[in-house]
Amino acid sequence: MAYREVGQPSFADALVSRRGKGNAVLKRIGELVDWAAVERVLGGLPEPERGPPPYPRLVLFKALLLQQWYGLSDPALEEALDDRASFRAFCGFVLSDETPDHTTIWRFREALQRAGLDEKLFAEILHQIDARGLVLRRGTLIDASLISAAVKPPKPPEDPQPPGPDGREPSKLVNSKRDPDARWTKKGGKRYFGYKAHIGMDQSSAIVRRSKLTDAAVNDTVPADELVCGDEKAVYADQAYDKHKRRSGLAARGIKPRLMFRPNKHHPLTERQKRFNNAVGKRRAPVEQVFARLKGSYRWARARYLGLARNQTHLRLICLAMNLKRWAVLCPIGAAA
Repeated sequence: MAYREVGQPSFADALVSRRGKGNAVLKRIGELVDWAAVERVLGGLPEPERGPPPYPRLVLFKALLLQQWYGLSDPALEEALDDRASFRAFCGFVLSDETPDHTTIWRFREALQRAGLDEKLFAEILHQIDARGLVLRRGTLIDASLISAAVKPPKPPEDPQPPGPDGREPSKLVNSKRDPDARWTKKGGKRYFGYKAHIGMDQSSAIVRRSKLTDAAVNDTVPADELVCGDEKAVYADQAYDKHKRRSGLAARGIKPRLMFRPNKHHPLTERQKRFNNAVGKRRAPVEQVFARLKGSYRWARARYLGLARNQTHLRLICLAMNLKRWAVLCPIGAAA
């Protein structure tokens, strides 16, 4: 398949490049990443069957990264790629290059999801960061946060029922015709409709090592074990993750179970357990900053797409982009790559 040729500079590009310093963070990320390795992962995408010559896959992947960092919709990304010099430079476009439209961007992201390459790309970037010795494995901080669905919520359930064996409450399985994967849940006396993002973050580096999206009705503790990497020295989590089986299972693997104790009406917390919870709370607090960035800087307080699969891909792309930004902070200009 013949791909479009992009990045052939002209005299005009040479003149423009002398004006201004550009975006230092984007330049640093461009220096740090082994893009050839990323391109090999992208080689797993099927070739387009017909149509005009497609854009190089790496160019489109870089465009998706920009979309996450700046919280852009597909049409807004199309406009920014056509207009912003720093965006064009990061992707490799020169002044004379035509940039992709929003339909091309949508189809590329859909292709990543169908091929399962979003997970492989996340793993590749994590591998590159780890190879620099930045993932210290002193502990994993795990937590979850609710993400509103992209659609208008249906009528909420009325009569709460006890949760079933899968952690879902049967009354919360009221769904939407437009987004049948989203579910209702209740937190702090308030009802929410949508999804739940689950994160496992390296304690020392703040690099996200695990992520998973579920519907909102899934209890935090259900996917918790999938967020444990197995090579960390400890796992820190709040009371929602407190289970005897989990504590013993972590200890058997040589991982310290730093899970906050949960009281009940028969067993109130002892003073020792209260002190333990306070200490764990301070250690696990930084994971909340990940969700603050997700919902603030990355504008993901509300899901952008319909369906669990598409939003799971979006979560992975956001976490991948966050890790790249964190890498640039840990290895600033002048430091060894």
